[in-house]
Amino acid sequence: MSDFKEILAEEIKNNPFGLIGKDWTLITAENEGKVNTMTASWGGLGVMWGKDVAFVVIRPQRYTKEFIDNTDKFSLTFFDEDFRKELSYCGKVSGREEDKISQIGFNIEHLNDTPYFKEAKMAIICKKNV
Repeated sequence: MSDFKEILAEEIKNNPFGLIGKDWTLITAENEGKVNTMTASWGGLGVMWGKDVAFVVIRPQRYTKEFIDNTDKFSLTFFDEDFRKELSYCGKVSGREEDKISQIGFNIEHLNDTPYFKEAKMAIICKKNV
């Protein structure tokens, strides 16, 4: 693992409205050894029935949805403004067409078999609760 430090959800100092709506996030999952990501400016962080939750909404036709559907874990990563161009690219290009992670030069790391990006300022490792 890189320089990340594990913290409790209650310790997140950033405003979730700014993190997701203004700064954007990368939703990243792995399926059969391949990692895919997409940019999102929607979703949320909160508490539901006493549990910390993150929720994302992905259109059925998105390639990343296939990855999310086939795994129990995914990550939400947040970046400094310096990476806006890379996040914009990941929102425009499909992983079906090209390896966009290689194109932007991000480094994939794993925590508990969940991919996230070393370049992120914060990574939230999520486990689906269905």
